[in-house]
Amino acid sequence: MAFNRANMTENKDIMLIPDEVIMNQIYYIRGYKVMLDEDLAELYQVTTGNLNKAVTRNIKRFPDDFMFRLTDDEFKILLFQNGIARWGGRRQAPNAFTEQGMAMLSGVLSSDRAIAVNIQIMRIFTRMRQMLADNTDLRLEVEKIKTKLDNQDKNMEIVFRYLDELLEKQEQPNPPRKGIGFKPDNF
Repeated sequence: MAFNRANMTENKDIMLIPDEVIMNQIYYIRGYKVMLDEDLAELYQVTTGNLNKAVTRNIKRFPDDFMFRLTDDEFKILLFQNGIARWGGRRQAPNAFTEQGMAMLSGVLSSDRAIAVNIQIMRIFTRMRQMLADNTDLRLEVEKIKTKLDNQDKNMEIVFRYLDELLEKQEQPNPPRKGIGFKPDNF
């Protein structure tokens, strides 16, 4: 199949997988947002074994920050969090692919479907990063407003304290004043 813009436009218009399905398969493990080999294999419509064989043949492309195998404890926690998982009967814990690892997969798996799915996954990761950045900006703005309100509250407390002191002074009777100046005794 020859590459041309028309095919690319058609592929763009056809959504392969609902974004929510992909987003629900992204996990946060060891400080990375990752997808598991079995979920990726299903999306690419290949077997998990074939996906992992392709990775093994190209292992130099997958350093630890691109792909790592879950520990048994991590895998058990993941199974527990998700209830009954379809990947519960595996012989070994799954491989987890970071965003960079998934990008590298596109060079290893070259089927049209794998390329189209990878593009969709990369777009979802980009949108997630943008949402996080937008939320961070919003959170910073809220913090600025809170700080201003806290300062205003402190200033208002000072004003009310001074007003209370003035009212207390007004309520206290003034002691009689002694006259100032010279008073002749004969008056």
